[in-house]
Amino acid sequence: MKSFSYQIADPIGIHARPAGQIVTAAKKFQSKITITHAGKTADATRLMSLMGLGVRHGSTIAVTAEGPDEAEAAAQMLILLQELL
Repeated sequence: MKSFSYQIADPIGIHARPAGQIVTAAKKFQSKITITHAGKTADATRLMSLMGLGVRHGSTIAVTAEGPDEAEAAAQMLILLQELL
């Protein structure tokens, strides 16, 4: 299992556009990728679950990848988050 924390810099937080891009990226991996915020966890391949986390500017999320390509999945998710949020 690979995990990391990330603080959201986007003024709106995780909204529809970046959530859609996260879902698209997460679906490329065999590993299960989850995002946790304020005690709630969402599957990164499910758009409405991500939106339901209510992640706002300044929030810290925990991203976990578990599976056969977890190292690559975690690394790519970090790069994506840095580009989007």
